Amino acid sequence: MFEFTRSTLTVFGFSIRWYGVLIALGVLGAVLLAWFREQRLGLKKETTLDLALICVPVGILCARIYYVLFSWEYYAAHPAEILDIRGGGLAIYGGVIGGVLAGWIYSRVKKVSFGTLTDLVAPGLAFAQAVGRWGNFLNQEAYGAAVTNPHLQFFPLSVYIEGSGWHWATFFYESLWCALICIFLLIAEQRGFFKRRGDTFLWYLFLYALERCLVEGLRTDSLYIGPLRVSQLLSLTVLLALQIGLCLRLRGKQHIAMSGHQLMSVLLLGMFVCVQKPILALIWALIVLLNAAMGYGVINNKNKTDEESA
Repeated sequence: MFEFTRSTLTVFGFSIRWYGVLIALGVLGAVLLAWFREQRLGLKKETTLDLALICVPVGILCARIYYVLFSWEYYAAHPAEILDIRGGGLAIYGGVIGGVLAGWIYSRVKKVSFGTLTDLVAPGLAFAQAVGRWGNFLNQEAYGAAVTNPHLQFFPLSVYIEGSGWHWATFFYESLWCALICIFLLIAEQRGFFKRRGDTFLWYLFLYALERCLVEGLRTDSLYIGPLRVSQLLSLTVLLALQIGLCLRLRGKQHIAMSGHQLMSVLLLGMFVCVQKPILALIWALIVLLNAAMGYGVINNKNKTDEESA
């Protein structure tokens, strides 16, 4: 009747991949997180369900399209596998892009603030990623390079892959980071840290891109454009765009130096990532994070001062 293996659950002869089960649980948790917060954000009841019915299928479809496009050499030779997602092959960035586009269309049709909708889904998105990454563990994928030092061969620092030995547990690093992003966003939102619509989602993008550009360099199954890892290139592009946006909000001569320092820190991070210097990249990522927090704090203080003066 029931049969359990590492990768599948068999019920009455029908096999269900644990990968899919974990994705479904992550999506369910994300929907519940948004549902409990929708009215606090000033949205109508049932907004979450309406949005989920559109964004979830579009996000999954785009996640698959993204993965297939950047693995086209393989799928061109195996076209029958293009629609087979039971064994993996969903790219998170593709899902986020698809979900955002679907959400934007929904906001236009329903006359709802797009920024508020992105804030609604941001913590749940991080939660879903934290849960879904364990599907990579069960599928024995999304791990890093081999770990040859016996002192480092323990979980969660590394993970044992059948037939291959110990590797860096990159799936776990991302799962933990996404869980921390979710917690941070919920606490910051509760305490009124985010002052403008869309800021919660922008912080999600910033924190996730910061992590992904680091961890992606440790993986052995990255998607590539020529010699460049797609996810690292996209993450650095997102970081640079967000820092430029932050600099534009830091108006005034007294903030020119801070703006320049922030942009330079992202460019240096990109350089260390591209030349594969993980320790220097990690140090510079912390500098980028500190700069962003300081810049956002300056904006919040400036807005508070302007409100008091008015």
